[in-house]
Amino acid sequence: MPEAIAHLKGNFIAPNLRGIVEFYPWQNGTLVKAEVKNLPPTKLPFNNEPPIGPFGFHIHEGENCTDKYFESAKGHYNPTNQPHPFHAGDLPSLLSNDGYAYMVVYTNRFKPNDIIGKTVIIHLNPDDNRTQPAGNAGDRIACGIIKKATSFET
Repeated sequence: MPEAIAHLKGNFIAPNLRGIVEFYPWQNGTLVKAEVKNLPPTKLPFNNEPPIGPFGFHIHEGENCTDKYFESAKGHYNPTNQPHPFHAGDLPSLLSNDGYAYMVVYTNRFKPNDIIGKTVIIHLNPDDNRTQPAGNAGDRIACGIIKKATSFET
């Protein structure tokens, strides 16, 4: 059973996007399992426009997803004040197959209890893993609040 869970919901950019992210304690860190449906169609960059997808995927500091751009989720979770891409909340981008993404990744940068009350954000563009402070991943298209999991949620 996961120790923490976030239910993702898209905004006006991806209104049908839904997903679930589960956080399992493992070794000295966390297994993060994400399943997301109805991601926007991916496209290659054209005329200096950014690509759409792979989709930036991060834990953010904020505690809510109330505004339409999810700015209330604030910046990346970064309790040790590291440069990007070494924030605790920096995770690999999500790869989409016809709008569906599934990923399991291990991180030792946090444990599930450390992030309860934080948010998960999906961005429209891939994280470039260079640009400071947050990887130039573009618009926020989905948000979910990380909560303590109960046996009824899995």
